[in-house]
Amino acid sequence: MAKKQFKAESKRLLDLMINSIYTHKEIFLRELVSNASDALDKLAYRALTDDKVGVDRSELKITLTPDQIARTLTISDNGVGMTKEELESNLGTIARSGSLQFKQDMAAAEGDKPSDVDIIGQFGVGFYSAFMVADRVTVTSRAYGAEEAWRWESAGADGYTLTQCEKDTVGTDIVLHIKADADDERYGEYLEQYRLADLIKKYSDYIHYPIVMLMHKSRQKPRPEDAGDDYKPEWEDFDEWETLNSMVPLWQRPKSEVKAEEYNQFYKEKYGDWEDPLSVVHVSAEGAVEYKAMLYLPAHAPFDFYSREYQKGLQLYSSGVLIMDKCADLLPDHFRFVKGVVDSPDFSLNISREMLQHTRQLKVIAGNLEKKIKAELLRLLKDEREKYETFWKAFGTQLKVGVVSDYGAHKDLLKDLLLFLSSKEGKLTSLAEYRDRMPEGQKYIYYACGADAGQLDKLPQAERIRDKGYEILYLTDEPDQFVVDALGAVDELPFKSVDDDDALPETEEEKAALEKKAEESKPVLEFLKETLGDQIKEARVSRLLKSGAVCLTADGPITLEMEKYLQRVDPENAKTMKAQRVLELNPDSPAFAALQQAVETDQEKAATYAKLLYAQAQLIAGIPLEDPAGYSELVCSLMK
Repeated sequence: MAKKQFKAESKRLLDLMINSIYTHKEIFLRELVSNASDALDKLAYRALTDDKVGVDRSELKITLTPDQIARTLTISDNGVGMTKEELESNLGTIARSGSLQFKQDMAAAEGDKPSDVDIIGQFGVGFYSAFMVADRVTVTSRAYGAEEAWRWESAGADGYTLTQCEKDTVGTDIVLHIKADADDERYGEYLEQYRLADLIKKYSDYIHYPIVMLMHKSRQKPRPEDAGDDYKPEWEDFDEWETLNSMVPLWQRPKSEVKAEEYNQFYKEKYGDWEDPLSVVHVSAEGAVEYKAMLYLPAHAPFDFYSREYQKGLQLYSSGVLIMDKCADLLPDHFRFVKGVVDSPDFSLNISREMLQHTRQLKVIAGNLEKKIKAELLRLLKDEREKYETFWKAFGTQLKVGVVSDYGAHKDLLKDLLLFLSSKEGKLTSLAEYRDRMPEGQKYIYYACGADAGQLDKLPQAERIRDKGYEILYLTDEPDQFVVDALGAVDELPFKSVDDDDALPETEEEKAALEKKAEESKPVLEFLKETLGDQIKEARVSRLLKSGAVCLTADGPITLEMEKYLQRVDPENAKTMKAQRVLELNPDSPAFAALQQAVETDQEKAATYAKLLYAQAQLIAGIPLEDPAGYSELVCSLMK
């Protein structure tokens, strides 16, 4: 029996196939099962197009047979089989695919129309993945309609033999002689029944033919009727054929036929969550790009969600075969919390089926899914507010980060999904709801930044705005200041901080009165600046305060909240990124009157007052005092 050499490629190429194309050795089972599924598809297609082919589709199946003694794993199918010429053509030439040729022949017969038959293996290298785990591979095949069978056998790049043999049934048996275990590889695991069952569940659960294996099991013998109290249960071993795959994916069924309990059970089993998802989006798209998707909105964030270790992505299937466990390209970062699956026969895959090509189809699907996710979130916001607020508690920060990232590229997409605490009843509100409640004449969307709503509710500079009946958004999360800066305005309504000098419009009379007070207070303001030095940029008579004595604002691009944020995340560089602080005073307050009198009569006491007022302004703004003990001494000095 003469050994033949591989036609198209060298030993080096086959070595590359075996050792470099696939990331995980376990992939070999997926590839061989997919090839067997293609063989069954081809025979089923013949039965549809040729009345003489009497095939009962319900009898088509794939069988796994591990033998730990012989150290072999056999993958069998009762599909279309291969002739001698097909064996030599498909297995003797690396990277030639009989499945691809079959699909091309069908397209030609149907006038280049897309076929309804799914053919998984189109690249012709999947078969050679067997050599990652086997040192010898034997393929015995009998083609449908043929009397003779042929055996192809190879130990790798040295070549192969092809001989005539006997086979009672139509189809193909692939026998892998599994490699011996090595120090760093335990190949014997691919002979273990439960390991094989796990791999089928992981990669080939939705192959639409039964994948069966004779499972060795144990069960407790029935208790004898005359057994006494000292009876000890006895066990017996037995073998039972078990179907390893579920065959019909949940996402392939019409939405009307799937119960909520089935969606929830799938989610919890697939993603290891103990809690039902908040919502599921079931998509079945046809047209230029065909795909099905099932997307879940979790009820809570995973423990590592806001860490660098978290990996986004949807499970990607091609015609029911798992291609990637986490396809990141199908989800934008701002929706990285979504779990789910996408299945399409249109994905362009590379020869190992482990990597996607960046095609137009992929981008189209990703864009469509983004729209579907947003639409579902808007529906929850409108119709199931409690669920949406649960979602917001878990993932609201992620949406806010999405607004800020990529220089605000996604702000228009995400702005309608944002929620903020409101001064109105202390509840969360969307920007649309805020706008709907605005009284006539309001020109801005007002906000205040701080550590918590209770603190912001007492800000002295917000008093005038609240008295006007204007609602204030309380921004208490770290990204909030950056979010409103990125948004700038919503429907031509600008955001306005309660700290801004021009937060409320002034009449000419009000402007003139303020200018007069500022002129009269000039000696006090100059004394404050001289006493506090570089701690403040300036001291001024405030347009903001009504009954409060003092507050602290910032002049320039860096706000007080930004300064606090930078100190938390980057304390070293934050030393040079300080807000330019402005000490604002209410000239009508008793505290200002006491300061003014002290400036005129007792400048030592006036200096104490100046430092106290600045410290109080810092405390109101939520800024820690640099010298709390010094502040205590100042207070005590006034109690002498």
